[in-house]
Amino acid sequence: MLKKILVVLVLALAALLIWLALFWKPESAQTRQTALIAAPPTGGEFTLQAAQGPVSLKDYRGKVVLVYFGYTYCPDICPTALAFTAQGLKLLTEDELAKTQVLFISVDPERDTPEKLKDYGTFFHPNILGLTGTPTQIGEAAKLYGASYRKQDTGSAGGYVVDHSSNLYVLDTNGKLAATLPHGTMAKDIAIAIRTAMSQKPD
Repeated sequence: MLKKILVVLVLALAALLIWLALFWKPESAQTRQTALIAAPPTGGEFTLQAAQGPVSLKDYRGKVVLVYFGYTYCPDICPTALAFTAQGLKLLTEDELAKTQVLFISVDPERDTPEKLKDYGTFFHPNILGLTGTPTQIGEAAKLYGASYRKQDTGSAGGYVVDHSSNLYVLDTNGKLAATLPHGTMAKDIAIAIRTAMSQKPD
């Protein structure tokens, strides 16, 4: 009897392993962000708040601008994306770096103050500037870049998390969208995208 039970358990386990191998596809960060995309990005102007005051995209005309939507309480996706971005910036020459700016736009204005965003961005790299604004302002900027986000109540002490898309948007020196880089893009490819956008002729 015991032998029969063991045979049944082994067969059941084998069937489960076969099912996992053939059909189970764990949801990755890329899958989550794809599900959240609102619309194809078009790019466009916005004005938001930094620790030093209002910042507009047009303030960086003549520079390549990288735009990322996230938040400081993000447990893994944002730190990974900003770490890769910072590594990409380190691959640039001093002159190229002087012509590059990263804007980290918070999708959590309730908790992310301009001062907190300043510290968070510069922790990864001095060229990463944190921005926030009213929910309406952030929503309008996100819509321009096809970025989506939604608050999820976790019932924990933190209260909630914010699921969000995780693309890195590269704007050329004219402020036009030049590339959309998916989450997990390696540092060398980020540097290549920056140099490509930098080569665009000014209007």
